[in-house]
Amino acid sequence: MALSPVACLGLAGGGACVPRRLRPAPRLLAYRCERQDGDMRAILVEQFGVRPTVADVPDLNAADHGVTLRVQATGLCRSDWHGWQGHDAGIRLPYVPGHEIAGTIAAVGRKVHGWSAGDRVTAPFVLACGTCAQCRDGNQQVCLNQEQPGFTYWGSFAEYVAIPRAQANLVRLPDGLSFDGAASLGCRFATAYRAVRQVGRASAGEWVAILGCGGVGLSALMIAAACDARVIAIDISPDALALAAAYGAAHTLAPAPGIAQSIRDITGGGAHLSIDAIGSAEVVQLALRSLRPRGRHVQVGLLPAEVSLDLTVLIAGELQWLGSHGMPAHDYRQMLELVNSGAVRPDELVTRVIGLDDVPDALAAMNTASTPGVTVIRPWA
Repeated sequence: MALSPVACLGLAGGGACVPRRLRPAPRLLAYRCERQDGDMRAILVEQFGVRPTVADVPDLNAADHGVTLRVQATGLCRSDWHGWQGHDAGIRLPYVPGHEIAGTIAAVGRKVHGWSAGDRVTAPFVLACGTCAQCRDGNQQVCLNQEQPGFTYWGSFAEYVAIPRAQANLVRLPDGLSFDGAASLGCRFATAYRAVRQVGRASAGEWVAILGCGGVGLSALMIAAACDARVIAIDISPDALALAAAYGAAHTLAPAPGIAQSIRDITGGGAHLSIDAIGSAEVVQLALRSLRPRGRHVQVGLLPAEVSLDLTVLIAGELQWLGSHGMPAHDYRQMLELVNSGAVRPDELVTRVIGLDDVPDALAAMNTASTPGVTVIRPWA
């Protein structure tokens, strides 16, 4: 059953989903390594939709080409909830969720160079092979042989997680950035950065309409505001809109009849750029109708397999509809420079910190609502 724009915007709190179609066939045990002298604690999902447990699972050894990370912080994202619900056909049970990671290197594979135990790092949620045609062209975010923790292999809702192909995927963290703030750099913040700056090409003075103020939407808002763009934030949640205003939105709107016209009136003819940070046909339709002629729409949220849209405005207005999927590790430098400058503060997006024991309840709560901002899990807390 199709959801109204209001209903869809109500799902914004967890951020956009990760496109399943870009994932390779799962290799569940590829980076789940041999047992050592002990176990680690992790969130273990044994049945889709059934409350997961905190379990002891085997410790990890680093693969020759990878590293093992001690997870210091990991984000709880709406796509983790989708995976737990069984919405991703690529996940094989049992599994450990989690794909937004910040931590320290605990062990280094023998073929890895330039990285050492104790280094503070993060990694994109798309872990590239580094050798396929897309990787050779610098487009690791659409690697043909990609892995994704928490989806194609066991993820970061654990004390340790494996990162394959470390040379292609590790990103060194600035000393001044906390692990909590860095956790979203693996997915939501980096995804938003590329969607706004590289794909959407937001510039000073432009109007940017962001539909959905969950983790990825608020990140996009903060980044667009840092570009001196003027941002309109749309969400059903008053709490999310309050955060949007605090992070630099020029206007905040709740979905209502005639909202596309309201956006065109505010902007003097329509937004230059719109971003769907939710993923629904109704939201896309609203976004397209909110743009001025020759405007740009960036799709970040995952859409259902089949959608029905009136694309008359796309053709008549010569609009651009662009997809955006994560960001490769080699592109993190400019984003981290922006973080170091203080122009954006991903740590300010963190509104809740929990431990592993709290994760089952936090996942279950996402069945009906989402906490505004970003929830971070500290596995060692």
